[in-house]
Amino acid sequence: MNSKNESNFDIVIVGGGMVGASMACLLRESPCRIALVDRVKFKQGVDQNKLDREKFDPRVSALTAVTKEIFSDLNVWADIESARCCNYVDMHVWDADGTGSISFSAAELNQHELGTIVENSVLSSALYKQIAEQENLSLLAPVSIDSLENDSDEVTLLTEDGNRISSQLVIAADGANSKIRELCQIPTREWDYNHQAIVTTVRTELPHQQTALQRFIDTGPLAFLPLAAEPDDQSQKYCSIVWSAVPERAEQLMALSDSEFCSELTKSIEGRLGEIENCDKRYSFPLRQRHALDYVKDRVVLIGDAAHSIHPLAGQGVNLGFLDAVVLAKELKHGSEVGRQLADPTVLSRYQRKRKGHNLGMMWLMEGFKHLFAEQALPIRWLRNLGMSGVDNVSAIKNHLARRAMGLDW
Repeated sequence: MNSKNESNFDIVIVGGGMVGASMACLLRESPCRIALVDRVKFKQGVDQNKLDREKFDPRVSALTAVTKEIFSDLNVWADIESARCCNYVDMHVWDADGTGSISFSAAELNQHELGTIVENSVLSSALYKQIAEQENLSLLAPVSIDSLENDSDEVTLLTEDGNRISSQLVIAADGANSKIRELCQIPTREWDYNHQAIVTTVRTELPHQQTALQRFIDTGPLAFLPLAAEPDDQSQKYCSIVWSAVPERAEQLMALSDSEFCSELTKSIEGRLGEIENCDKRYSFPLRQRHALDYVKDRVVLIGDAAHSIHPLAGQGVNLGFLDAVVLAKELKHGSEVGRQLADPTVLSRYQRKRKGHNLGMMWLMEGFKHLFAEQALPIRWLRNLGMSGVDNVSAIKNHLARRAMGLDW
């Protein structure tokens, strides 16, 4: 890591979250001078000895096999595994209003797992440990961007404390409410899901057996994601939950006492894991879908949630962001090898072309699922249940869907 007070760079990445840090790590072999800018101070590496075995980050990510490969190549995965994560080998999805269900198995796909649940804090810390020693990288934090000037030669970011940071290319990885996207006046198509997502960690009576559960309820889907209390956790008694519900129902759930919430949760997951014995602090946030009409404008390029944010129905959002970073890094490298400038429109348009269609496809798939399971008309419910059970009986179709969700066919 370069700690000099530089203000001129080749590339500035704005947003030091998981996608931004991954972008920086992917550019570690680049000859470019890179800055990673964030509003909050960067954390340093995972200390597995300080992890509370009964306390988890409420924010988790369901990482696909492809994402795991990315982090293995970046030498990040070993630190994640030595801290803690939990592979899930089976997934069961069913409809609360009928008999329709579908199950996925890693064994049927000849894979070791369907995916891996990782706490965001564990993943971020492992990434920061890698980039802390990155020679071509300067970490600038805490720094808040106030305005942006874009001309034919460079982009200049003006910070709230009056400093100027200039570069040939700005990569915006600053989240769904991207300040850079706003400053560049890149329009988005967006709408509310009219759902609140409630997240917390629970301890269950029965072991989760490395199985993810998702039940579609008329007020919104409920997901149980298996967690590991330590690298070799045999008890398998902890799960992260994501309960997406219409605002009225979410408000009711947030108002319950812990014991009442656990009781309601046990009932809503139909007792598949026995009694819910305990829950951690609950957090609630609104769900909104956004998609930037363009990922590129002049010398600015959007990745991750700055470009697209989707319903957490299948845990695909952050995986799409990691794929954005991989594709952009490859295009920048290829452009450099053939003598093109960093912000060459040809280079950046290739990135947009490769990622926009894939991201839109996943977004519309999730939107279709959301509307399908929100529909309460009896004929639709009947067809929905028939369709789920039908797909569950056709291995070729089911396994194709699973491979897409795992990122194996992207």
